[in-house]
Amino acid sequence: MNLFLAAGAQPPNPIIPIWQEVVVGIIAFGVLCFILMKYVFPRMEETFRARVDAIEGGIKRAEEAQAEANTLLEQYRQQLAEARSEAARIRDEARADSVGIRDEILAQAREESDRIIAAGRDALAAERSLIVRELRAEVGSLAVDLASRIVGESLADEARRHGTVERFLSELGEGTEPAGAGGRR
Repeated sequence: MNLFLAAGAQPPNPIIPIWQEVVVGIIAFGVLCFILMKYVFPRMEETFRARVDAIEGGIKRAEEAQAEANTLLEQYRQQLAEARSEAARIRDEARADSVGIRDEILAQAREESDRIIAAGRDALAAERSLIVRELRAEVGSLAVDLASRIVGESLADEARRHGTVERFLSELGEGTEPAGAGGRR
């Protein structure tokens, strides 16, 4: 302010700007607007579009991923249901097989038991037959010895002895059995 007073001019009005400053400000503003419109705004617009595309693409990708996940989840549930039904079918087949195997094993055991019992009966009959033959031979020899003592003569002749024994045994078989035989042969 002191400069204006010394020069004898009036100080400028603070409300009204100097016209040279207004012209320079308008030119600077124009250059700034030109630079912003030519370089900055298109880049900002590209960045904005890229972000919008990224967001919308991300949303679309997320929706696609969600749909794919839902499809996979449904497939998984279907496979799980199939696996459960298959497991139930296999379990039922195993139970049926186990019942069949058990029945087969029981039948084999019964057959084996019947075979063992039949073999035992056969062995018992063979043993009984052998014992009866041995007893007949022993009873025959005892009878011949006893008869020879009673008669007083020797029945050493084999033909006589054999005939006597056979006759005695046939009488025994036809008539009453000796005591202690209990009706068994």
